[in-house]
Amino acid sequence: MSHLKRSLTTVQERLRDKVADALHAALIAGELRPGVVYSAPALAADFGVSATPVREAMLDLAREGLVEPVRNKGFRITEMTESDLDQYTEIRALIEVPTVGLVARSADPERLRELRPVAEEIVTSARAHDLIGYLDADRRFHLGLLSLAGNARLVESVDDLRKRSRLYGLTRLDERGELVTSAEEHLELLDLVAAGDVEGAEACMARHIGHVRSLWAKGGEEGGVRRPSLRSVSR
Repeated sequence: MSHLKRSLTTVQERLRDKVADALHAALIAGELRPGVVYSAPALAADFGVSATPVREAMLDLAREGLVEPVRNKGFRITEMTESDLDQYTEIRALIEVPTVGLVARSADPERLRELRPVAEEIVTSARAHDLIGYLDADRRFHLGLLSLAGNARLVESVDDLRKRSRLYGLTRLDERGELVTSAEEHLELLDLVAAGDVEGAEACMARHIGHVRSLWAKGGEEGGVRRPSLRSVSR
């Protein structure tokens, strides 16, 4: 029975992790809107799972400051100001631009080649309007590239910044066809790093982060609250 109990616990933890990943993606994409209260049962219905893993995942997000519990109602998505986004962008640039230069100077070519399929996956997902896939591949690429500098704490810090600086309006940007250009910058960046072009890689990273910030601004130009179009995670 102890083995069965451990197996069930593992399944539950995996489901909770899948729900948490999908919620993070929905937050970044702007499908879960700031100031709006979402109930765990309603989100669970969108996911095709029970309310328990959704509630647990939401509590994890609350500990990260991304949502706040509302008694007897659910969870409110925390507000993000333009000033917040500017500050997160500035911090990311201060960290990622010189780090990518360091990687361009010293990275193992074989490890860089391993990132090319991920960069291509970003572009493929953008062209296929697969926002969850786009966000997942984008995260893996950026953190994978930065990890080549050998500083695990730096990677953790950037991951946290990425979670907090949500890309509001990503769905509308995708509908307008403006996401592919940003996606293609990952291939350009990888080529520059692989070529050992330190100045070019740093300039490309700075431009890419600035481009992403401009997408945030443009994505926020249109109002309205949408129900999250979340794919099922029950499978």
